[in-house]
Amino acid sequence: MAASSRPDPTPIGQSLRRRLEGLNLYLVGMMGAGKSAVGRPLAEALGYRFLDADTSLEQLAGCSIPELFEREQEAGFRELESAVLNRIAGWHSLVVATGGGVVMRPANWGQMQQGVVVWLDAPTERLLERLRADPTPRPLLAGPEPERRLRELLEARRPLYSQADLHIVQTGGPPEAVAQQVLEALPTVLKERPGPPRP
Repeated sequence: MAASSRPDPTPIGQSLRRRLEGLNLYLVGMMGAGKSAVGRPLAEALGYRFLDADTSLEQLAGCSIPELFEREQEAGFRELESAVLNRIAGWHSLVVATGGGVVMRPANWGQMQQGVVVWLDAPTERLLERLRADPTPRPLLAGPEPERRLRELLEARRPLYSQADLHIVQTGGPPEAVAQQVLEALPTVLKERPGPPRP
């Protein structure tokens, strides 16, 4: 499970990094919400490492996610996803792009809430647009009506996503702009660090 190397933080990232004190950031949201695309520049700004939980899962399983779904069905996939998250939670200073359904299991929340959970929310139309342009097969949308299925999944997951510490509504900017939105919103959920003692 390799995380990307740790870059030097930007000035805003540096002060946030001090306040985060090594807490992991977990990006949650629907497939197509841009978690991996936003996670990389966000990790870079904070001087954190970036880790894609789905990639880690594929490495652990030794096969692709569609193959894993076929072999283990969704229940087996979710089991392995929780095991990967459990392992990630033992590390620190990571920005983690999670799978879209990770919020479905209470045990996963137990792991993620040790860090800061950020919901990247994008309008359904934008999700569909991105998913159409992405060649990656999505097992949960493999049926005859992928649009209807996506809307159903979003409906079921929205109340769970809304439990995140931060809710970032995307307005259509590039991943770097969304990462900046996250950086600007982070101070609202971080405890103030005490300043140096006064003489």
